[in-house]
Amino acid sequence: MLIVEDDKAVAIVTRGFVERHGAFAVVGEAATGRSALEAIEAVRPDLVLLDVHLPDASGIEVLRVARARGFAGEVVAVTAARDLETVRAARSFGVRHYLVKPFGLEAMRERLEAIRAELAQAETLSTHPLDQRAVDAMLQPSDRPRQPAAGSQLTLDTVAGLLAEVDGSVSAAEVGERLGMSRVSARRYLERLVVDGRAAVAPRYGGTGRPELRYSVRR
Repeated sequence: MLIVEDDKAVAIVTRGFVERHGAFAVVGEAATGRSALEAIEAVRPDLVLLDVHLPDASGIEVLRVARARGFAGEVVAVTAARDLETVRAARSFGVRHYLVKPFGLEAMRERLEAIRAELAQAETLSTHPLDQRAVDAMLQPSDRPRQPAAGSQLTLDTVAGLLAEVDGSVSAAEVGERLGMSRVSARRYLERLVVDGRAAVAPRYGGTGRPELRYSVRR
């Protein structure tokens, strides 16, 4: 795995997350778009954790060039950008996984587990003759939108309904309290709504420490 992140502190924490997971090994780090492209060419990683905002280039542009040069590995877009256009641009270059800063160990673990399973599936399919079922299974992660389980979709719609009823914005903690779920789970559904373009998010500054993220219906 290659970690592309211009914030050294974030890169260190991310490396720690990956090493704790254990399924992937970090083969390098890059802090700029130029060094990222050089590293991708040199080590050809199976997976790149790619920050969208780099000091000399957009991570999307780095990915575009890497794809043009034949890089076919998996990419996790690590970003604080929650606008729909960024997500669409990343998807156009084959990105299927996202981490929105600030993220925690559980979010990282979920992404790495999903990618590990997909790579294992691809390896298994490569040793068997391709029939229709095998082709459908191979294309499922990338070419077909994943349908959430019935319960997950119901919860997602419930969270969306709550946002629609709120006058203003709410935090993940407030959503969790109202719906009887953990703050982490509430935030996961809220970020899913942001990625889908159904919700907007903005920081609220006040006091000391990290700003609070507030969610509202995208108008």
